[in-house]
Amino acid sequence: MSASELDRAVTLLVRQVGHWQQPRWSAKADIGNVSRADLVHRLVQEIANLAADAAGEPRREVPRLPSDLALPDQLRVVSADLALAAPPAQVLATAAEAVTRTRAAL
Repeated sequence: MSASELDRAVTLLVRQVGHWQQPRWSAKADIGNVSRADLVHRLVQEIANLAADAAGEPRREVPRLPSDLALPDQLRVVSADLALAAPPAQVLATAAEAVTRTRAAL
């Protein structure tokens, strides 16, 4: 798995949700008993944790911003952080699988 494949997975998810307004973010996701926004924020946190681990930095909580409309941008940022950390291919694969799984659940 390469960083470009992770970027492709992120791009597909962002294209799917980038135009959503608040009511769509607040709707229940297809898995779990959480909103779509909660599900994407969990993904953002998961990728941020992978990036911190790969960079040898402490894990930090990703803030939940006042508007869920910022979630696609947060996803782009943490994914770019992960790619910059140059982790092993398996870490990139784990991240891409998480993105794809989340995308399917929305």
